[in-house]
Amino acid sequence: MKILILGNQARSTSNFWTVLMRRMRAAGHEVLCAVPAGDDAAEAAIRAIGEEDPAFRKGPAVRLCHYPLDRKGLNPLRDMATMHALYRLFRREKPDLLFASTIKPVIYGCMAARLARVPHIYATITGLGYAFEADNFFKKCVNRLSIGLYHCALAGAEGVFFQNRDDAELFRKVGILRRSARVLMARGTGVDIRRFAEAPLPPLPAEGCAPEEREIIFLLVGRLLEAKGLPEYAAAAKELKTQYPAARFQLLGPPEQGLGSVDLAQVRRWQDEGSIEYLGETRDVRPYVEACHALVLPSWREGTPTSIMEGMSMGRAAVVTDVPGCREVVEDGVNGCICAAHDPRALAAAMRRLLDEPGLLVRMGAAGRDLACREFDAEVVAEKILVDMRVPRAAG
Repeated sequence: MKILILGNQARSTSNFWTVLMRRMRAAGHEVLCAVPAGDDAAEAAIRAIGEEDPAFRKGPAVRLCHYPLDRKGLNPLRDMATMHALYRLFRREKPDLLFASTIKPVIYGCMAARLARVPHIYATITGLGYAFEADNFFKKCVNRLSIGLYHCALAGAEGVFFQNRDDAELFRKVGILRRSARVLMARGTGVDIRRFAEAPLPPLPAEGCAPEEREIIFLLVGRLLEAKGLPEYAAAAKELKTQYPAARFQLLGPPEQGLGSVDLAQVRRWQDEGSIEYLGETRDVRPYVEACHALVLPSWREGTPTSIMEGMSMGRAAVVTDVPGCREVVEDGVNGCICAAHDPRALAAAMRRLLDEPGLLVRMGAAGRDLACREFDAEVVAEKILVDMRVPRAAG
């Protein structure tokens, strides 16, 4: 088969779907990855998928091509240009199967694929994003538009993958999915448990040491978006710093532009106040995860939180909010702590629990690693996706 993987960024496509593309390639399928231009390093990584394994060298390489995409904008002319470019790409390449992920690739990719008569169309809903927050008039307008576009796009899909059941139920409730729609579930993109290997915790505070001496390092990995809970994280950190001045609250992730983003100047102000440490962005989160004691994600809603699964795989406890996606990967008191969303005090209380009982970091980290190996291994997730899409396996 010729399979086309459609993403909204080379970096995220490389980070999240490498294992899936490698398995497709190993099975002898031709894999074409379409992303917007602009990230040479990530594109090189995509082109190199499978080259490290001699068993895969006989298979066709992953090819890469570009298409225009305004990820955050609401300009209909640009979006129509994206759809037209994808239609031309599909007509030229004639893929047997489209696998599209993230909002605009799903909407405009599935529409274009249907027009181009791509035989098999699959979409994966990685999260609902800004359009489904709908807490003011403008967002409600965007929400109604998004519902209509999703309905048109997914009408031609052979199957739609969801990363949690709440999102699937919402899509049915608002009328996006037809009753006959084939709904599939996937554990997010999974996590490469070999790449994100278990790592020893940094030194823990001595038993019985004073609160002001407890140097526990918390890390939030995510794009600079309000919906990742950045304002709550900064407020909770500021509150905890008064009692635990040695505790550190780090933030790692790329700046974002447009709707729902947190201005970099605001992040700098939080840093100047002494509440958080902004670490910038990176292509490899592993050294930063290894240097911390616990991952934090006070998100408003997730598909499945990849950063938390990666932290679990490396043996780190997690502090998350009680929202779709997050509660699917964290069990309160077992591999982390769960708190109410949109509530800095509840978030501070959850992190205080780990500051007051550092021994929990060891137990919860071990439980997280065990869960990641059993349920979130990207190899297992990729295999299930291929089976659900009825993609033939390698002969023999």
